Amino acid sequence: MKSQSQDIETTNQEKFGTFLGVFTPSVLTILGLVMYLRFGWVVGNVGLAWTLVIVFMASTITFITALSASAIATNMTVGVGGEYFMISRSLGLEFGGAIGIPLYFCRTLSITFYCFGLAEALLMFWPEAWGAIPSYAIQAITAVTIILITFLSGKSAALVLKLQIPILILVGLSILALLIGGLSGPLHFPELNTSYATADKGFWYVFAVFFPAVTGFTAGIGMSGDLKDPKKSIPIGTIGAVLSCLFLYLLIPIIIASTGKVNSADLLNASNGVQNWTKIALLGGVFIFPAVIGAILSSAFGGTLNSPRLLQALSADGLAPSFFSKLSKTGQPTTATWVTGGIALLAVFLGGLNTVAILVSVLFLTLYAAINLSAVIEVLVAEPSYRPRIKVPWWLSLLGAVGAIFVMYLISPLACVIALIIEGVIFTLLKRRTLEQQWGDVGSGFWLNIAKKALLNHSKKRINPRNWRPQILLFAKEINDRLPLVKLGAAISENKGVFTIAQLVILDEQVTFATLEEKRNEMQKSVQELGIEAFCEVNVVTDIKSGTQEIAKAHGIAGMKSNTIMEGWSEDTEGRIKQLANLKKLARLGKNILFVRFGKKIIKEKEKKITIWWGGKELNADLMLLLAYLLHITTAYRNHIIEIVSIVSDKDEISNLKEYIENQLPKARIKAKVEILLQGQKSIQEIIKERSINSEIVFIGLQLPKEEDHSQIAEWLNKVSEDFQTTIFVYNAGMANAVPKWLS
Repeated sequence: MKSQSQDIETTNQEKFGTFLGVFTPSVLTILGLVMYLRFGWVVGNVGLAWTLVIVFMASTITFITALSASAIATNMTVGVGGEYFMISRSLGLEFGGAIGIPLYFCRTLSITFYCFGLAEALLMFWPEAWGAIPSYAIQAITAVTIILITFLSGKSAALVLKLQIPILILVGLSILALLIGGLSGPLHFPELNTSYATADKGFWYVFAVFFPAVTGFTAGIGMSGDLKDPKKSIPIGTIGAVLSCLFLYLLIPIIIASTGKVNSADLLNASNGVQNWTKIALLGGVFIFPAVIGAILSSAFGGTLNSPRLLQALSADGLAPSFFSKLSKTGQPTTATWVTGGIALLAVFLGGLNTVAILVSVLFLTLYAAINLSAVIEVLVAEPSYRPRIKVPWWLSLLGAVGAIFVMYLISPLACVIALIIEGVIFTLLKRRTLEQQWGDVGSGFWLNIAKKALLNHSKKRINPRNWRPQILLFAKEINDRLPLVKLGAAISENKGVFTIAQLVILDEQVTFATLEEKRNEMQKSVQELGIEAFCEVNVVTDIKSGTQEIAKAHGIAGMKSNTIMEGWSEDTEGRIKQLANLKKLARLGKNILFVRFGKKIIKEKEKKITIWWGGKELNADLMLLLAYLLHITTAYRNHIIEIVSIVSDKDEISNLKEYIENQLPKARIKAKVEILLQGQKSIQEIIKERSINSEIVFIGLQLPKEEDHSQIAEWLNKVSEDFQTTIFVYNAGMANAVPKWLS
């Protein structure tokens, strides 16, 4: 089965910003019914001090998860599906499906739960004059509510999100009413001692009961496909929501614990949650009851927005029937919305949903664990493409994952085991199917670091630009004679790629296995003394020139084929012409080419700069920019500035070209300075020499020269770089005409 593209036509779809698209739904899902029901009970059982500890511990897990989600979101263009999209693009389609499919049903069932809660809240206002409440009333109100919110969600996401603004105001007013009411009444020193009067299972039981009050912050992430700028909105909205709610959650128990309007008996009664708020708050239930109803309704709306979009994403990836990804003219997943509403409606008649609710909570926590583990693996595997704007240490994300798993166990060990079994079964079933994904994940980088079995698995992976690593093959007669070249190759591939040094030996009678092994051991010893990571090889050839091509063609194993050939720039004219002639043949093999020239004189006043000469909009610059970045993240070049310099003949082109280049840099998540020079009366060669004379490394693009131009181009390149400290001539074999035009 082949996964489908996420590029779904949404021409007329309204996009949302940070506040409406992420912050508001996240805040309202956190500040939900649980806030009104649990705080008094927690304070009554463990006292104020331990309540604040519980709030801080629970919020820490969600905050770490929010950081991990933000790191992943800022490293990719997040499409439809929110958390599922991020996990599947990081850990692979099978793992994403194992989390995403249960998550869809969890969110759908949560619609039913919230609508049941809304029905019960509304029935509090049942007039006594109407007689006894009919047995079917709760189910009827729940069913009508589900149909109504499903209709509104399927019609317009904008309408639903805008409806949450007055709900947010109501919730805010209820908290303000609690604050004013608590401070305006009799006050006493808060109780600090624990009693566990109605929580005889102890501290961790109270923690598990409270924890759902801090969850739900991923509601905004679930709207990823409807956001104007997910990379910006998800981190700001999610982290902002978590921190804002943490502040309120530290404030609310202080008010409850300090007011004299409620006593210990009131707080310890778990069913008195809302009533305690009405006793404390200004004007009683005037602000509280509308806020409670609004909070429940908002959570239900969140489910009807997020669940269909998750189903849409699963469908687009081939994990659900294709018609679920069909969109309306306004860009809404209408079919997925109605199916989701239908499932939620059927759940009304299932009964016993309180038991299922525990499993739903645990499955949500597996999502948090998966988000954190995705961030951990991304950091540890360290793909060159992993350049998030928000960097989170791997151990912090791992702590968040462990915390989520720990809370799963606290809530219900049985539900924890069942949840893991469900996800394990789904993962196994998806693994057995032929899933072909159109994106790179950390699997390729992971398998590259492991031995035989890893290579076998890696060879089955689809090659994707996201997984590109420099796998350099350097030809050198003697390592000690080419130390600068060897060190530069090692720096480019340091922790990010594979570096192989190959020595070619002419076949004759004196060549034996023993002599070859001795040469290889000498090379390996030199590499170890230099403190670099490199594979060493000694290859026997009949001719050096043809041997270079043959070795380059066949070099590598499984998915670790060399993709970049590195050589020192020849110091004689004939050698340079041969190198350019050889360039064509190596390019046909799909190999990138790096010719490196080191200056004969040391420049004392050299600046810590890596200069890239951009010859226009040709794609050769992509490889030069990535190589500069790979150097920049090493210890030796960490403090160097990357600069991109280009030359134009018309001053009117300066602003356009500079804007074009600067617009590409955020997409690559690489920081670099951009400077566009006007040619004027000087030659291109003169400008390059003057501008880069003090740069430590200079990148210049190569071209595929015509045979009659070999001598001219070799002379041009040699002349322009003669005074530089280090020059790297780069040819990207993956692109056509990937050379600055002014080099021809």
